[in-house]
Amino acid sequence: MMKAVRYYGKEDLRVEEIDEPQTRPGTVKIAPAYNGICGSDLHLYHDGPIPPAPTTEDAHPLSGETLPVVLGHEFSGVVEELGEGVEGLSVGDSVVVEPLMVDGTCPACQRGAYNLCEQMGFIGISGLGGGLSEHIVVESRWVHPVGDMPLDQAAMIEPLAVALHGVKQTTAAEGQVGVVGGAGPIGLLVAAVLKAKGLKTIISEVSQIRREKAQSSGVADVVVDPTSEDLKAIVSEQTSDAMADVAFDAAGAAPVVGQLLDVLGATGRLQVIAIHGKPVEVDLTGKLMMQDRTLGASVGYADDHAEAIELVRSGKVDLAPFITSKILADDIVSDGFERLTKSLDEVKILVSMS
Repeated sequence: MMKAVRYYGKEDLRVEEIDEPQTRPGTVKIAPAYNGICGSDLHLYHDGPIPPAPTTEDAHPLSGETLPVVLGHEFSGVVEELGEGVEGLSVGDSVVVEPLMVDGTCPACQRGAYNLCEQMGFIGISGLGGGLSEHIVVESRWVHPVGDMPLDQAAMIEPLAVALHGVKQTTAAEGQVGVVGGAGPIGLLVAAVLKAKGLKTIISEVSQIRREKAQSSGVADVVVDPTSEDLKAIVSEQTSDAMADVAFDAAGAAPVVGQLLDVLGATGRLQVIAIHGKPVEVDLTGKLMMQDRTLGASVGYADDHAEAIELVRSGKVDLAPFITSKILADDIVSDGFERLTKSLDEVKILVSMS
């Protein structure tokens, strides 16, 4: 038996004893070290199960599981056991898990865009175990060694891969200027990737605490409070009127989309990485067409983990400033979910089982 945090539905998390999973051919058994709490975990907790989470009646098509499921998809750990036929990994290796479930047969999977799989699920949301447990067994294809990277930082490789995937879709290049709307975890990591690629970064964020984190962590060259400062004027001043080459929506608020389009120069691109709960109106002719601009969006990651790991191991990205608390699984509701809901002080809370 082992201890795990299981998600039963809206505002219902339980730390329970469940059966320990066993290795099968082609799989790896891992002892999770740290697990980050993500925005999607908060949504599940406050709003109840939304896809790709199953419900108590409807199983996820790839895991075959209904609620409850073990929670946790942003996690690092140590290899405990290798299933038959697994190569390139050893017992004792520090690793992270790319927490996807894909069918491998749909048109998206066949062209390599497996993050867009028609039946896509997440380990730790859709079933197949999760990072908030003492042991997990996953297919070896999803296990990435991180070398001597500290395991707490490694738990942030998953959100870093989200940020990297979004940046890679753009033409962001050394010497350019990038504007990021929103300095939550993903916005800060997008800025970190832009800095690693040699861009000048301007972050727009309403929270003073988050602006301070953007500055102290070194990922922002300029921080702007859009409620009291003129973002467009500041970008103009910082670029000698050329305006920004790229902008990233990491806020998920409709007004931010308009603000970011306004700071782009001719042929600029706005990349949407935040999830918007409802449709957003965009002036296609005035804001896109008349400036030859591009509006793009990205979700998740596909073949991005190795590059994300290399960014950290090479020293180009420092994840340490974004880890703001470490807690135990037994306190996950009071010190984790409730704290993240009420406080902007936290960037990433990491949870460990023991």
